[in-house]
Amino acid sequence: MSTPTSYIRAVGTSLPGAPIDNSALARRIGVSAEWIDMFIGTRTRHFAIDLDTGEQTSTLAELAERAGAQAMQQAGITASEVDFLVLATATPDELMPATVNQVADRLGIDQVPTYQLQSGCAGAVQALDLGCLLLQRPELEIGLVIGGDVCAKHLRLNREFGSLPSAELVNYVLFGDGAGAVVVTRERPTAGMAIRTVLNQVTGRGQHPGQIIRWFGEADRERGGQAVDEDYKAIEERVPTMAKEILWQLLDDAGWQAEDLSYLLPPQLSGRMTERIVSGLGLPGAIEVSCVADTGNNGNALPFLQLDRLAGMLSPGERALAVSVESSKWIKAGFAVEGV
Repeated sequence: MSTPTSYIRAVGTSLPGAPIDNSALARRIGVSAEWIDMFIGTRTRHFAIDLDTGEQTSTLAELAERAGAQAMQQAGITASEVDFLVLATATPDELMPATVNQVADRLGIDQVPTYQLQSGCAGAVQALDLGCLLLQRPELEIGLVIGGDVCAKHLRLNREFGSLPSAELVNYVLFGDGAGAVVVTRERPTAGMAIRTVLNQVTGRGQHPGQIIRWFGEADRERGGQAVDEDYKAIEERVPTMAKEILWQLLDDAGWQAEDLSYLLPPQLSGRMTERIVSGLGLPGAIEVSCVADTGNNGNALPFLQLDRLAGMLSPGERALAVSVESSKWIKAGFAVEGV
């Protein structure tokens, strides 16, 4: 079912530090650059951590602030005009205070509702969905929606990488860090995108998670065990099928035909997986908008990084679909936008 139309007025992004290519990463973790390219298909990524020292160089709040400030500047609004703030992340800086409120403080946003959603690759879409719902409240006219992740807590660099299982080693070559933000409005802007529909649907009842990120507290921090577990084979098998299902659900909800699409924003798990998914979707008339090969899989930032690229391409009346799959509990997500 289509939602009442909301609009994306501007997009902002933030990536930490210089891009790290496969050769530099391969030297640090003791694998070959050719293996990374063949298995993952990502050329570069950005880390909020210094690969030589292990020192964290950016927090999620810092990256989210920069992305949010850029989006606000592009939209021509000040902090006092923001009526609500939503942040989606799987990697908050702390459990409390919520990172969204640290971001609000940094941006000078105050006396407004704030929301933080804990989710992986589907989180940015969930945040956009919540933003659209909030705009239905008559007193809320402009919102800032942010997605971002910083994986520094899980990139332990003082390890014997040769002994790591593939389910853990893959995380060092798959992921990156970053943040993205959009300004959403109820009023139609002079330029931007209309959000025609948003999909957010958990489908993992009775199914084993494809990804697990474990949290260790004071009482169990020394127990050991693997903090991040990636069932990459299950993801490879299931994500392409789920992507097809999402595509057709979004087309049906928006009342569009496949030939109506000018652009496709596919899932951004990795360069190789994106190639497979796009090929399987069979949309030769839609131009692919991807960034994962250059940015790495930076989780909740990715849909907004794709939107940033789309913003420079989408003409009034042109249509685009974004497809996102979260493997943690097999969540279907995505949205349809149209140029205004």
